[in-house]
Amino acid sequence: MLLSMPSPNDAQADLIAYLDFHVEAGADAVLDERPHDRFSEADAPAPTLRAPRRAPDPPVGQTAGPTAGSLVPPPGSPPPAAPSRTFGRAASAQPDEAASDARARARQAKTLDELERILADFDACPLRFTAKNLVFADGNPKARVMFLGEAPGADEDRIGKPFMGRSGQLLDKMMKAIGLDRTSAYVANIVPWRPPGNRNPTPQEVAVCRPFVERQIELVDPDLIVCLGAPATQTLTGTKDGILRTRGRLFPYKLPNREVKLLATLHPAFLLRQPVQKRLAWRDFRSLRALLDGKA
Repeated sequence: MLLSMPSPNDAQADLIAYLDFHVEAGADAVLDERPHDRFSEADAPAPTLRAPRRAPDPPVGQTAGPTAGSLVPPPGSPPPAAPSRTFGRAASAQPDEAASDARARARQAKTLDELERILADFDACPLRFTAKNLVFADGNPKARVMFLGEAPGADEDRIGKPFMGRSGQLLDKMMKAIGLDRTSAYVANIVPWRPPGNRNPTPQEVAVCRPFVERQIELVDPDLIVCLGAPATQTLTGTKDGILRTRGRLFPYKLPNREVKLLATLHPAFLLRQPVQKRLAWRDFRSLRALLDGKA
């Protein structure tokens, strides 16, 4: 039996499918042939260097000049560059210290623009160094309702705005069904940087970012907060229950000058995986419309 060799078109299709698989898995950049632990590299002490051997003394009558073994660099050579820290303070900052620093910095912000600038310069969260963009917010900061998700995905990281991918398209449809859009709502996440590979943010990463999102809520001063999914709900309410137990429930949320309501509901990404649960989200959004209309 004769075996046919794959055609160039088949090989190209296989290669494209292979690359698509890795992109879907979150591998959106090729860094090196071997993995590197940048955290340990940044914290590792500088290696002990032996003193270089001196060049032999020149013969009598000959002027000494810089040689390969000389301690004196050639004239005009640039000064040696200081070793860089790949992850800034994130490589050495302790979680408690980083969260305390985040609280202090967040309190300094008097406007949302100031908060975004402070957050962009904050280097104690390692997610900042693996993400392409800071994903701060989208929509109307003067809106009565504020939607909060968990963390950006690949599309959000690329564009720099929250809820830009398939889950964002579904959220837009859900808002439209009750007469809302991004001109009448404010959208953000509790973590403003994409975790590598779209993994869930760790409790330490959430704790470091929490002071910023709490200050963001204070500056927006919404009448109603809608938490999309369990991570946002648990972060802002302190509950340990899963989202299927908390969805549809109202929680009190204290702002500096008043108390507002927080509504828990299902994340659009969860609804894309389990479309049968859209009926529960529709109930929650009908409750949201009633709350905004003062009928609940």
